[in-house]
Amino acid sequence: MKKTTFVALLLLTSTCLANGLKSALQDIESEWAITYYSTPKQHKQAKYSALIQKTNAVMTQHPDRAEPLILLAIVTASNAETQDAISAISAIHKAKDLLLKAIDINPNAMEGCALVTLGTLYYMTPEWPIGFGDNAKAQELLTKALKINPNGVDSNFYYGNFLLSQNKYTEAANYLNKSIAAPSRAEQVYADNQLKEEAKAALNDISEHNQSNTSGLFASILNSQNSKQ
Repeated sequence: MKKTTFVALLLLTSTCLANGLKSALQDIESEWAITYYSTPKQHKQAKYSALIQKTNAVMTQHPDRAEPLILLAIVTASNAETQDAISAISAIHKAKDLLLKAIDINPNAMEGCALVTLGTLYYMTPEWPIGFGDNAKAQELLTKALKINPNGVDSNFYYGNFLLSQNKYTEAANYLNKSIAAPSRAEQVYADNQLKEEAKAALNDISEHNQSNTSGLFASILNSQNSKQ
């Protein structure tokens, strides 16, 4: 076989493998989105368990890739919501380990998704000794993700949501609006649109908070004036 032909076959095989991996990852991500957003609560655990098996199989076939690790971490962390407290804590720690491994392989994979997911876990998980919650670490990871993907739906949403959890309402609104304005991925329109709906709901919460504060301010001013009379 000619050398050029052999090289061409290698390149073709590599492309086919890459396309196969991409298709498998998209299928897993789509199934996760449907399970997370649309599946009734009583059926979620079975769906997540099947997805974990499927993602493990892809990870075994591609041990040097970060993407299967990221998706396995996301499914594992999501499944924690269906488990008892002890199993849920174990699942969250496993998700953290998977994400750290993915970041070590390629922090830019899936547009920084491992950084977004791990950052989110850091601010949503209880602190030690129960969990590993750490707001400073969350901010570090989420801002790194924004540098990789400054116009992403998820990178802006989760940083905005983090800021909201810190009562930084004006800053949070800025990133939530960016999330809504960001283009949805063609292959994951459903998941991205669901996240945009969550961003809109968060903005409504911010608006109600601001209105409540304004009402409180007016009441304070009126009370102050009345006390002077």
